[in-house]
Amino acid sequence: MKLLQEKLSRYDAPQRAKAAGIYPYFRAISSEQDTEVLMNGKKVLMFGSNSYMGLTNDPRVIEAAVQATRKYGTGLAGSPFLNGTLDIHKQLEARLAEYVGKEDAMLYSTGFGVNLGVVSTLTGREDYIILDEQDHASIIEGRRLSFSNYLKYRHNDMASLEDQLKKCDPDKVKLIVTDTVFSMEGDVANLPAITELAKKYNATVMADEAHGIGVFGEGGRGVCNHFGVSKDVDLIMGTFSKSFASLGGFIATDKEITNFLRHHSRSYIFTASITPASVAAVNASLDIMLTEPERQQHLWDITHFALDSFREMGCEIGHTSTPIIPLFIRDDYKTFRVTRDLLDEGVFVNPVVSPAVAPKDTLIRYSLMATHTKEQVTRSLEAIEKVFKKNGVL
Repeated sequence: MKLLQEKLSRYDAPQRAKAAGIYPYFRAISSEQDTEVLMNGKKVLMFGSNSYMGLTNDPRVIEAAVQATRKYGTGLAGSPFLNGTLDIHKQLEARLAEYVGKEDAMLYSTGFGVNLGVVSTLTGREDYIILDEQDHASIIEGRRLSFSNYLKYRHNDMASLEDQLKKCDPDKVKLIVTDTVFSMEGDVANLPAITELAKKYNATVMADEAHGIGVFGEGGRGVCNHFGVSKDVDLIMGTFSKSFASLGGFIATDKEITNFLRHHSRSYIFTASITPASVAAVNASLDIMLTEPERQQHLWDITHFALDSFREMGCEIGHTSTPIIPLFIRDDYKTFRVTRDLLDEGVFVNPVVSPAVAPKDTLIRYSLMATHTKEQVTRSLEAIEKVFKKNGVL
C-alpha cells in the first residue's frame, strides 16, 4: 500500500458509524426537493432543506429552466472571462444589483466560489481580513488563500470586533466579513453595530446573505435590507441554491470593485459559467418572491409556531430567531442516533457534529420552507418529542 493510502486508511469514523447503523450522510432521495420526499419507497417529511421559499419544484421555475435550455443549450463550455457570457447573464447581474441596492453584480457558478474568489482577492499583504469565528467554511477558505493579515472576533461580539479593529494599521484596508444568518444555529448578525464600527475605523464590510435572502427584508432582499444598512454594507453576497431554487451565486457591490474582481478573482475567471437553466430559474424565482409576499409571511408564521413549540417542549434551541432551528444534542453519537430514529419516524433532519462544531455543541439542524403546512410541522414536532424522550434529550 502506498503511503497516502496507508495514511488515509486509518480514517475509519464513517465505517464505525455504518457498523453501528447510525451513519447519517448521503441518504438518497428519489423525488423532487419538496416538503415531502421519497426515500426507499417511503414518503418522508423534509426538514433538512435550504429551499426557504419552497420553489425548487415550482412549475414556473421548472418551465423557465426548460425554455432557457432549449434556447441556449445545457452549458457554456467556458468561463465568463472568455466564451461563457450570455445576454441573460448580464441581464440577471443588472437585476440582482438593483434588487439589493448596488451598482453592479457578478455571477459565480457556486456560492462557495463567490466567497472563495472574493475574500481571497480583495486585500493585499499589508491589509486585514477580520472574520466572525462562526463564518461559513467558504469564507474561511477564501481567507486561507489570501496573503493578508487575519484577525478573528468572538461570535457576534461587537466588543471583540472593536478590539480587533484597534489592532489594525489605520492606513491599511480592513475587510470585515460576516454571515448575516449563521447557517448552523440560525442567529442573525448585528449588522447595525458592525456597520457603525466600520465607519468608525474606516473598514469595509462584506455580508454573506446566503441564508438571509428570501427570508428577510422587503421582497426577500435580505438582512441588510431588513436592518436598513444596505448602503453601509460594501459587498453583498448571495447564493442561488437556497431561496432562488437554482445553483450559483453572486456578489453585488461598487463598479470599482467588480471591475477588479472580473479580472483577478480566480474562481470566477477559471470556472465555467453558470448554466442557462440556472440563470432562468433564478429569474423566475425572483419574480415569484417579488409578487407573492404571502409566501414569505407564511414562512415566518410557521417559524414562530415551531420556535414556540420547541421552547414549550423543552428543547434547547440557542439564539435562533429564523427558519433555521438548532436542536442541541451535545453528543456526536447520540446526534446520529436521533437522526436515524427520526428518519424511521418519517422526518428528515440534518445532524451537525464535530468537527463542524465542537463536540459539546452537536445539534440537529431543523429548517423550514414556505411550502410547509402547519399540519406537517405539527407531525414533525410530535415525532421529535417522541424520539428526544426515547434518547434522553429532553
